[in-house]
Amino acid sequence: MSGDPAFSEEELEAARVLFARPAVFLMGAVSIDGLPAPDLPEVAFAGRSNVGKSSLINALTGHKHLARASNEPGRTREVNFFVLDDKLRLVDLPGYGWAKASKTEVKKFQNLGRDYLRGRPNLKRAYLLIDARHGLKEVDKEPMDAFDRAAVSYQIVLTKADKLKSVEVDAVLRRTEAAIAKRPAAFPRVLATSSEKGTGLPDLRAEIMTACAVAP
Repeated sequence: MSGDPAFSEEELEAARVLFARPAVFLMGAVSIDGLPAPDLPEVAFAGRSNVGKSSLINALTGHKHLARASNEPGRTREVNFFVLDDKLRLVDLPGYGWAKASKTEVKKFQNLGRDYLRGRPNLKRAYLLIDARHGLKEVDKEPMDAFDRAAVSYQIVLTKADKLKSVEVDAVLRRTEAAIAKRPAAFPRVLATSSEKGTGLPDLRAEIMTACAVAP
């Protein structure tokens, strides 16, 4: 269950050291042909528009402006690649659900995200970000179905957990774990995080380090 310690103190410390290493923006790809070579392990961050993907990437790496955060939903319209310590890549996928753009444009950059997920051999895990205040919504079922069909391992990460009381966070965790229990590609452990307060980030760093099989 979520309350059980999944990592040792040594693993958490190794992950902290890894994510304290240099992280840089590599590129933003606007087409599947423009992706970098699949020569490093990658983890991808997906989620509804404005769920906090960029803020989470910044918080994980200790950078304020590595990934460009915006209050305007649907701002990310490329597949953005960030390199950590020349050992792994963090990938920020276009948001889904709502965006201030034409339907044609929205479909274009959302399809780009789906194409990336389906055809990336070095993708070790996808992290599906869900606003803890709202929990899983109907719109989140489409990406989960896509992950399941493509056999892409994915883990649910609740964001903005600091906006709820601890008992409310526990309730959302339990509901989310129950909702994904029978999904074949879903990683069973759900994480509650806060980019603002740092809650859950040590465990998420360790999850990424373990999934990518790297060490500092």
